[in-house]
Amino acid sequence: MNDKNIRIGVDIGGTFTDFAMLKDGEFHSTKILTTHQAPEEAIMTGLQALMSQTGTSPADIHSIIHGTTLATNAIIENKGPKSRC
Repeated sequence: MNDKNIRIGVDIGGTFTDFAMLKDGEFHSTKILTTHQAPEEAIMTGLQALMSQTGTSPADIHSIIHGTTLATNAIIENKGPKSRC
């Protein structure tokens, strides 16, 4: 299949990185533990898992939408860098 009708959403959260795929009108999803020191590792691992589970190749993907709650969580939990002001 190479219709490029597949859309993927990724959300990096504090515990899990969540993935959702819409392929041929069907919804698929998976979760991977977030790698805080290198969040891109969880993204790559999850994308590979989702594509493997659904028989999708990178050429089939129309778009990937990315979101994160890591920054929001850091602000809420006061875990960001300290201000020098």
